[in-house]
Amino acid sequence: MKTLISIFCFLFATITFGQEVEPKYERIDDLIRATFYHDNGEINQVGYFKRGKPHGEWVSYDLDGNKLSEGNYDMGIKTGKWSFWNDKALSEVNYDNNEIADVKVWEQETVIVHTSDK
Repeated sequence: MKTLISIFCFLFATITFGQEVEPKYERIDDLIRATFYHDNGEINQVGYFKRGKPHGEWVSYDLDGNKLSEGNYDMGIKTGKWSFWNDKALSEVNYDNNEIADVKVWEQETVIVHTSDK
């Protein structure tokens, strides 16, 4: 009986921890492209590192693969326009030396389509 319980615990632990998806790293010239995953295997974030700091474009996704954010780093500092999506709006945030310079929010409009039989 103890053997069966031990086997069950081992299998349960193996299945539980085996589902974690390890990040993927690949060298591209002087950058490291990093891909991080959600527990369900979908991509969580894709971005680049240079000398250990986020550098270049970074994109984040939700559990279903929908884009949540997109922006750029310059040696670990957020720069330029970043876009953040949610169900109701798109927010455009402009960064200047890692500080928010301004924010624009675009609300989702309801679109009604009319069809006619002419």
